[in-house]
Amino acid sequence: MGGGGFSADGVRSPLDEQFLALARERRGTDRPRVCFVGTASGDDAGYRERFHAAYDPVAETSHLTLFSREVEDIPAFVAEQDAIYVGGGNTASLLAVWHAHGLDLALRAAHDAGIVLGGVSAGSICWFESGTTDSFGPTLQPVDGALGFIAGSHSPHYDGEPQRRPTYHALVGSGRLPAGLAVDDHAAALFDGPQLVEVVASHDGPTAYRVSPDGRGGVTETPLPARTLP
Repeated sequence: MGGGGFSADGVRSPLDEQFLALARERRGTDRPRVCFVGTASGDDAGYRERFHAAYDPVAETSHLTLFSREVEDIPAFVAEQDAIYVGGGNTASLLAVWHAHGLDLALRAAHDAGIVLGGVSAGSICWFESGTTDSFGPTLQPVDGALGFIAGSHSPHYDGEPQRRPTYHALVGSGRLPAGLAVDDHAAALFDGPQLVEVVASHDGPTAYRVSPDGRGGVTETPLPARTLP
């Protein structure tokens, strides 16, 4: 998800409902097991509470905290879930903490087992190889060393923050970041493994874009059709 969802007010959006539908499909039940990972926000309690307010009525929920760790066997805990939702925040810190606790390896096993993986902002960048982030200060910069389940780079909040589009263009055009996918707020990209299946949006307008270098220092930006969710 480029941006949006329950994060703002604890109310499920059409993007959340789509995420839940995928989790239900995997488990074959109306109440899938969904785990929230809030590492990027420093395991912020308010963020975690908003997740539970939105998802508790419709799922068997849990959360995984790493700054005050309560789960001893992380691989086993992750393997029990139908879906993992990763919240937004500091992407660089998320990657470092995941590596320290071995969550990156547990998520690789979850990916290979077909567990639904998703999230917003930092929780979207993490699945790609690299992306644009404000992890290092107010000026957007590249971040490398993400999980790489999806090839290429990623920019969330593409239409929601003024510097996202020009910064992503400059980084991809110069070769600093590889070609990739940019996603607007209130839109999401659905992948089956490495393959893009479709783009969905909470309402008409938001979408995603393929962004690739044009060989002259600039980029080619190709909008993708988005299905508006009910």
